[in-house]
Amino acid sequence: MQLASDDGTLVEAPLAATPYAGHAPVLLDETLTLLGVRSGGSYCDATLGAGGHARAVLERSAPDGRLFAVDRDAEAIEHGRRELAGFGERVQLRQGSFADLRQLVADAQCAPLDGVLADLGVSSHQLGTARRGFSFAAEGPLDMRMDQSAPMTAERWLAEVSEPELATALRDYGEERHWRRLARVIKQAQRARQLQTTADLAQLVWRTVGGRGSGAQRSRIHPATRVFQALRIAVNDELGALRSFLQQVFEVLKPGGVVAVIAFHSLEDREVKQHFRAASRPAPSEPWLPHAGEQRPPVARLLTPRPLRPAAAELALNPRARSARLRAAEKLPC
Repeated sequence: MQLASDDGTLVEAPLAATPYAGHAPVLLDETLTLLGVRSGGSYCDATLGAGGHARAVLERSAPDGRLFAVDRDAEAIEHGRRELAGFGERVQLRQGSFADLRQLVADAQCAPLDGVLADLGVSSHQLGTARRGFSFAAEGPLDMRMDQSAPMTAERWLAEVSEPELATALRDYGEERHWRRLARVIKQAQRARQLQTTADLAQLVWRTVGGRGSGAQRSRIHPATRVFQALRIAVNDELGALRSFLQQVFEVLKPGGVVAVIAFHSLEDREVKQHFRAASRPAPSEPWLPHAGEQRPPVARLLTPRPLRPAAAELALNPRARSARLRAAEKLPC
């Protein structure tokens, strides 16, 4: 079976006995090195997923390092409880969005932290589970919720959004060149109740724009890939959640603590790059603070002036890592 990775390429999904089998954490050694994981440290995995990074942090921080792990997806938290149970009280898990990082960390009473990790985007489990509706590789409902207790599914979002709003999402979140045409036909099909499943949507996109790309693009990228990406980002407010996380993360770190973020497409990576660069430069004080107008010293130091990318050896084992970009920043003393 083929799945669409976040950069739009098609990769082979592992044949797994369980939805999480075959998971390989991306840029693992590079991430652990940048975080400086050590015995006695306190860390947060803000996007637990299949738990590969979390397990590695706990193993490297033995015997007394601690990890607080968060995920929107209740299935990821339940999987983590089983897979990480052997670490006992060294690990604490909680369902929630990293957009609420400050409150989650306060509730867990684990601040200040030595390191925070965020591995962005959709997980292999979510992509590979048809009933979650993230992929067109197998037919499923138009769901796409990372948090299945949230009310807004992709089907509902398509019903409630206007055609101009859908067009903007396809353009901005999917970077789709046929955004106007696709917005029109998708809304027409939705009003006619012709969009019930992921297969319905993928086939509609194929009929509308299939075969219009270059030869290389046609062979590697299904024309529905960018549409599915755009809907997923909109339904889950992924960029809004990322911005909120980035605005809070340095507050929960110790001086010298590190935040490391793995992004899989240019929209996410741009947000991370811009925020880390802004945090590493002097800035005017907020107008309501004492000495307003004076330069505030930098909050952070860039550890990755350019993003780290997977090496050839990793790509040979894990094609999904192809589009991964790792950036990190260290909190400076106040």
